[in-house]
Amino acid sequence: MAMRQTPLTCSGHTRPVVDLAFSGITPHGYFLISACKDGKPMLRQGDTGDWIGTFLGHKGAVWGATLNTDATKAATAAADFTAKVWDAVSGDEILTLAHKHIVKTVTFTQVSELSMNKPEHLISPQEIAGHTSAIKKALWCNNDKQILSAADDKTIRLWDRSSMTEVKTLSFDTSVSSMEYVPEGEILVITYGKTIAFYNCLIKSFSPINSASLHPEKDFFVAGGEDFKLYKFDYGTKEELESYKGHFGPVHCVRFSPDGELYASGSEDGTLRLWQTAVGKTYGLWKCVLPEDLVAENSEQLYTSPPEIKA
Repeated sequence: MAMRQTPLTCSGHTRPVVDLAFSGITPHGYFLISACKDGKPMLRQGDTGDWIGTFLGHKGAVWGATLNTDATKAATAAADFTAKVWDAVSGDEILTLAHKHIVKTVTFTQVSELSMNKPEHLISPQEIAGHTSAIKKALWCNNDKQILSAADDKTIRLWDRSSMTEVKTLSFDTSVSSMEYVPEGEILVITYGKTIAFYNCLIKSFSPINSASLHPEKDFFVAGGEDFKLYKFDYGTKEELESYKGHFGPVHCVRFSPDGELYASGSEDGTLRLWQTAVGKTYGLWKCVLPEDLVAENSEQLYTSPPEIKA
């Protein structure tokens, strides 16, 4: 008998969580950053959801957040027309990049350290000219030689990094809601409307899908959407394996951890939730109990709202 999924609930945000990202695996584990409309991006321990700190400085909703591979730096994009770079260890603001419009996405290259003399290690949407409406997501690809951008003009565009000339355009019948690039195998995972797409392989779901993420070993992928549910699919057959309803609002973002043991989701309900890839396995705060058809010993873990201090 299948075991019931028991997610860990990470409270603290006061408005919808709209973006999240994991770091790589470091000597101290891996970490999770969340972007929220409350303007206060938060850093957490990735495998437990424990709050580490809040980055204070934006004066508007934060739409995008990311960590570099070794979790030493964070970057955020906000409605106050700025993108900021932070020291993820001390919580101090390192750099502010001013824009003429709301900034909704920011991402690091795969270099281990960001040089303050080389801000090109960050993608700034202001540098990408060609879309006819706001850019929602931008990602490095092809060993940082090219850039992918998705916008409200219902297109994804591929750009040459050195010349910033457009290489290719993909058009859709509705705006792309999320985009994930998997370097190993150069797999692009996108969601738009009711569709999840991997290259030319499509799968239809039951309701509008806002985000999807592919497992590091490419065995399966997860998706979340407007019906408050998380879905797990077999990547080879595209068959639905599991579905869970834990949030109390639409799921805006979902991502696998770097070790593939869990995936995180962010929702309109203002919470992040951590879900086990293998339900019932002893990992992080989850403890396995025999017999196998019993639910995990760990009931849903609720975190109190963190104090408003810097990391």
